[in-house]
Amino acid sequence: MILVYTENTNGKFKKSTYEALSYAKAIGQKLNVDVAAISFGTTDNDELKNLAQYGANKIFQVINSKFQSFNGQAYASAIAEAALQNNCNVVVIGNSFSGKGLAPRVAIKLNAGFVDGAISLPDTANGFVVRKGAYSGKAFADVNVLAATKVISLVPNSYKVETNPCETNIEEFNPTVKESDFKLTIKETVRAGDKISLPEAELVVSAGRGLKGPENWGMVEELAGLLGAATACSKPVSDSHWRPHSEHVGQTGIAISPNLYIAIGISGAIQHLAGVSSSKTIVVINKDAEAPFFKAADYGIIGDAFEIVPKLIESVKKFKAAI
Repeated sequence: MILVYTENTNGKFKKSTYEALSYAKAIGQKLNVDVAAISFGTTDNDELKNLAQYGANKIFQVINSKFQSFNGQAYASAIAEAALQNNCNVVVIGNSFSGKGLAPRVAIKLNAGFVDGAISLPDTANGFVVRKGAYSGKAFADVNVLAATKVISLVPNSYKVETNPCETNIEEFNPTVKESDFKLTIKETVRAGDKISLPEAELVVSAGRGLKGPENWGMVEELAGLLGAATACSKPVSDSHWRPHSEHVGQTGIAISPNLYIAIGISGAIQHLAGVSSSKTIVVINKDAEAPFFKAADYGIIGDAFEIVPKLIESVKKFKAAI
């Protein structure tokens, strides 16, 4: 059996959860095994049942109040216990902010082979070979996992969400509660309102020092709003407090892999590229024809952002009005 950790926010499952389930179901079809999901907290029953639409044959619900708030060590212990009790030889976890700390803990507890940041399905024709990004997205590594148990963390937006309806059973799961797992507790969680989560965003509009100041960010936000995209920025911008640090993408910020990344007034230093190079399509707008970012771009526009972006906004408005 394959076990999937289903991350939720306020009882609603994230897109990365459905990606992980779709990914696990595809592996299950290769190996001819079922898929189980494990959920923490008082998730709505209809929300839980919806997991069956993406291939979850069995759902383990942890409702112990101690697990109500995310706790990496405690969650890892519970996931490992569920995997051992149900003979799960593969565990899939989304490579989200929480998943990055959770997956290696689960792997240690299961004495499992671990692939961090998988981007495609395993090749099971000769072993269990998983492709992942390497050298900050500049290369790929094909990892043959030899251990009997495997833990895979899946990069957001690297695998499409696929419906695969099946019958399911929801079972209450009561993991062993160890006080040592709760030495670290979260007192408060502050969420960034209704903003689109950068790691999960399919479209991202980002800008750099080429915008000259925080007062010019209105057109970036307007373009992002029209496209239904998240907003981001380069490190110098967040360091200058033009934008919050939560929007900083790059090697020392958030690594993203959207379907479309629009970079406005960003030169494309290697540290920035390291965090965005996994994007499916990169569009660069910069008046410097020698900007390094153009070498990584799929499409490039050489010109002044203050002339190009307003025209782009008007074009998007016209396109949407014509639909």
